[in-house]
Amino acid sequence: MTPDSVREVLLVGSVGLRDSEDVFRTVCALLGGRMKRIPDGETGPRSSWVARLRFVLEGNPAFEDDPKELAAGGRITHPTEGTRTWKGSSVVPRGAPPPPRMRLKAGVRPEDIRIGALGYPEAAIDSYRVLCRLRKHGVVPKHLRFQVSLPTTAAFLNAHLVYEHHAVVEPTYRERLFVELKEILAAIPHEDLAIQWDVSTEMGQWEGVRHAHFSDVKAGVIERLAAHCNRVPRDVELGVHLCYGSYGGRHWKEPESAANMVEVHNRLAGKLERPVNYIHMPVPVDRADDAYFKPLQEMKLAHETKLFLGLVHDSDGVEGTRKRIAVAAKYARGFGIAAECGFGRRPPETIPNLLRVHAEA
Repeated sequence: MTPDSVREVLLVGSVGLRDSEDVFRTVCALLGGRMKRIPDGETGPRSSWVARLRFVLEGNPAFEDDPKELAAGGRITHPTEGTRTWKGSSVVPRGAPPPPRMRLKAGVRPEDIRIGALGYPEAAIDSYRVLCRLRKHGVVPKHLRFQVSLPTTAAFLNAHLVYEHHAVVEPTYRERLFVELKEILAAIPHEDLAIQWDVSTEMGQWEGVRHAHFSDVKAGVIERLAAHCNRVPRDVELGVHLCYGSYGGRHWKEPESAANMVEVHNRLAGKLERPVNYIHMPVPVDRADDAYFKPLQEMKLAHETKLFLGLVHDSDGVEGTRKRIAVAAKYARGFGIAAECGFGRRPPETIPNLLRVHAEA
């Protein structure tokens, strides 16, 4: 076999199984030898990604429901965002409109804003204990790092706050997130850890379908992503998942090609104080054409950086995945494979087959 015929596999983060032990056992049985990192699957409330974090504002005396959206019965979706439904939350019925966004109460000063615990360290530490126990019993291979995937500050702001208050709340929320990252770094050995930033809202800003509270959108996106990435020390692996969403089984926008993702990577890498160890880019199921993959020729990959293409789809299985691999291989070498996003909101019974497609493709 050629080096490119056996490809490394990445799981982006969420895996819709019962709990972290179920994820570790299922994934390792099918893919343990093909991976270098393993996530805990973001099971339970975290399966809804940032949707669960509304509680941070609901009980906060500085915030209230936006009156206009409350009167409308839920979030008023901006025309460029398209129609979206709310899925995966433990407290909101599937298919119901997203709840209204929140806003600062009148008279609240920036210095008065407090953001409480988000719960990321507790979840990571609990799952790492499970991983260590299973590793002792030979279930989890010793070479696998524990992968912790974290949504960026922009994801929280976009999900839960009216646009006009993003700039005011951003510094406080970002600092809370960085405190929790620091707690994770203090609790888990660095040689056993990978931190992945989930970059979705920023890609929407880049594509012009998400609000940005800064005038130079591209420069503002890169500045903010660099601030997140540079908080990860060099002895911890750093991953970046460029995300186009998966709510309702669809992207918030179909990427026209890999060009914007390549540009984000190249500009971000030039701003960092440390290397990116891996970067993930989605590939729509219907794109097995040269036009989509050709921009990969322009990627400026450091020798430490592994490219993962999210071209694994269960809808057309191994055959369709191999077609996309063949076209991508004309423009990039040595890349790994992945699904286009996490699969925490998939029916659990479909997940073993999707993992098998990863293994066989």
